[in-house]
Amino acid sequence: MDMDLLIAPIIIFMALVAPIWLILHYRSKRQVSQGLTEEEFTQLNDLITKADKMHHRIETLEAILDAESPEWRTKHERV
Repeated sequence: MDMDLLIAPIIIFMALVAPIWLILHYRSKRQVSQGLTEEEFTQLNDLITKADKMHHRIETLEAILDAESPEWRTKHERV
């Protein structure tokens, strides 16, 4: 009697839910293994360029501060 109650949900799961689950699972795995899209790669390169420019600007600002106020780093550390 108890087995009859379990058979219907198991059949429904195996016929409907399991195939959809497997399709979605392997589709997402394939997308992850493909790597970055062209748009994502372009965005990443843009971010790298912006980070390099920001790094250069920070170095320039630090050099200006070092020349104008050599003790600015120690003042900043105390705060």
